[in-house]
Amino acid sequence: MSFSIQNSEILETLHMVSEQHFDVRTITIGISLYDCVDSDIQRLNEKIYQKITRVGRDLVQTAQHLSERYGVPIVNQRIAVTPIAQIGAATGADSYVSIARTLDKAAKAIGVSFIGGFSALVHKGMSPADRILIDSIPEAMASTDIVCSSVNIGSTRAGINMDAVGLMGETIKRTANLTTDGFGCAKLVVFCNAVEDNPFMAGAFHGAGEADCVINVGVSGPGVVRQALQHTEALNLTEVAEVVKKTAFKITRVGELIGHEASKMLGIPFGILDLSLAPTPAVGDSVARILEAMGLSVCGTHGTTAALALLNDAVKKGGMMASGSVGGLSGAFIPVSEDEGMIEAVRQGVLTLDKLEAMTAVCSVGLDMIALPGDTPASTLSGIIADEAAIGLINSKTTAVRVIPVPGKTVGDWVEFGGLLGHAPIMPVKSGSCEVFVARGGRIPAPVQSMKN
Repeated sequence: MSFSIQNSEILETLHMVSEQHFDVRTITIGISLYDCVDSDIQRLNEKIYQKITRVGRDLVQTAQHLSERYGVPIVNQRIAVTPIAQIGAATGADSYVSIARTLDKAAKAIGVSFIGGFSALVHKGMSPADRILIDSIPEAMASTDIVCSSVNIGSTRAGINMDAVGLMGETIKRTANLTTDGFGCAKLVVFCNAVEDNPFMAGAFHGAGEADCVINVGVSGPGVVRQALQHTEALNLTEVAEVVKKTAFKITRVGELIGHEASKMLGIPFGILDLSLAPTPAVGDSVARILEAMGLSVCGTHGTTAALALLNDAVKKGGMMASGSVGGLSGAFIPVSEDEGMIEAVRQGVLTLDKLEAMTAVCSVGLDMIALPGDTPASTLSGIIADEAAIGLINSKTTAVRVIPVPGKTVGDWVEFGGLLGHAPIMPVKSGSCEVFVARGGRIPAPVQSMKN
């Protein structure tokens, strides 16, 4: 398919880059590892290393070339692979930590920023390989630098696997205790309704329905949307939605161009473009500030969920008009530690965990990059996961939990993660206990699809 972009669009793009923090957040190559399967884990690791370094060897240089050619920052280059629980099963090994280390080594060899897919899909049940992978997560996250892990514990069609939910609460605790400031948990996400073509970390993996290799592009631009709202004459919310849609269209066009060009240069099919407003800690690059530009005094006050619903929907509508390949998670992310406006709202005591949970019903994903007290019980973490999964279950949308119980820290303290992961205040959790509820295990059944209300 041919793709062209007009000179006027290029000039607009340069303005968005120079003044509004616009960037292509990631080019992610999805790589199938099914042809690497081997009964010997050492041979499996050798095959994995060879395939990743062969397919991904030119990714970083290609991104640099395209960035220079079009004047658009391409912040990250990433790899996503087939869920490792599915690849490691034939080995009969009792740990997959060596596979995580192989992923880390291969990703570093080609110079990418992250590699995702140390993952398991257990929404309806756990195989022995799934349990081995989950048991391997804490050590894998502690002994690697750029490997990301995800576990899908529920879906609208299957329900919620509460045995897996309980296990993931314990896994998050173990991961936090093995890594400095719980940093390993920043590379671990628990999903309901995970998608197969997500280019964003930490939840990226290469799904079973994908081609052998594919390029997925993630575009961001909260600063562009905020600037558009600040300089518009729009009065009512219908007009505000139109401004967001038109701005999302422009952002998506750039990502579409980069995706097609990268596809041609690398000889890998173009998969999807994920138009997600993904914030950074930089001032002027905040989703919270977009909501405030709509008329909220501070993100988290009453009206925030409605404003976020408008934003998420308008972003998707604008993106769909600009690309025939919109996919992934497309919408607005709300990672607390990565959004300076949300950090400030939490500091003021306006944005709380309860309000964030409500916002996840209408945003792109879920509870993201939230720092919690280090003594938070594993059962409480499981309860948070179950609550969030229930929102995804009932609303037929992807939801996720990426929380970090920071060892030795409590409410009122701060934690610094650095880089795009930012910093965050430690947020309080509720008193009381859900331990008995979580310990019951079993499965929360899939919801009825008719009789919606």
